[in-house]
Amino acid sequence: MIAVVGSDANESTAELVAAWRDLGLDAELVAGAAVAEIAGPHDVVLGRLDVLPTLDGVEPGLLGLLLAERRGLEVLNGASALLAAHDKLRTAALLGRAGLPHPLTTHVRTVEVPPFGGPYVVKPRHGSWGRDVVRCEDAHALVDCLDALSARPWFRRHGALVQEALPNEGRDLRVVVAAGRVVGAAERVAAHGEWRTNVSCGGTLRPVTLDDGVAELARAAASLVDADFVGVDVMPSDGAPVVLELNGAVEFEEACDIGGRSVAVAAADALGLLSRARSPAVHR
Repeated sequence: MIAVVGSDANESTAELVAAWRDLGLDAELVAGAAVAEIAGPHDVVLGRLDVLPTLDGVEPGLLGLLLAERRGLEVLNGASALLAAHDKLRTAALLGRAGLPHPLTTHVRTVEVPPFGGPYVVKPRHGSWGRDVVRCEDAHALVDCLDALSARPWFRRHGALVQEALPNEGRDLRVVVAAGRVVGAAERVAAHGEWRTNVSCGGTLRPVTLDDGVAELARAAASLVDADFVGVDVMPSDGAPVVLELNGAVEFEEACDIGGRSVAVAAADALGLLSRARSPAVHR
């Protein structure tokens, strides 16, 4: 069995399980709390826990993944990898120590201005879907923004991240990496009048051919957090591309497919799962 630990609230997780079943793989969507008891010594466990809708942490199940690891099971995207990808403060620290390009980032727990100039982007420490992500043009706007967000439960628990706002034209890149291979990529384009490129904010995904430098940067970022299957969002630029953030439960669409091969099939291949298929399948 391939136990995919997550929730069908993430459409890509549910679609991934369905696609793997179509390949003849014994894939099951499993709750994190039960995985240590359900999975056996010959099974593979894949962590796909997402950020909580409340933006104050990760879905329940990290302990289950950790217990599965301690039992000696083969766990992909383990607890530490998911935490490193979902906790944007931890991500920033890891990228900074490794010297990978990332926006200047500071962690605030009160209404304060960071030691670098604006414009700024404010976001939850555990965030997704573009929720409560705000661009502030100057320090005055930043103070007003933090004052408003300080009443949020996620802010009271974890504070917020304040980052430098990088120049952009409402476009960035979503790169999907599995076992060190780029298995999917798309350009994310913001909706008219919107600067956030998230699909949940009206953005769209378009097929793209990745520059070698972007692909290498995405692979390096995935390796840094020890993730086996992860999304890396990258801002291209005239200089070096910059890692914006990582997502341990990356969502993807057909636009992310590379060379006519779906992300699900390419990921199964990269992760060494295709040999587990019960019957021959057309791997497209």
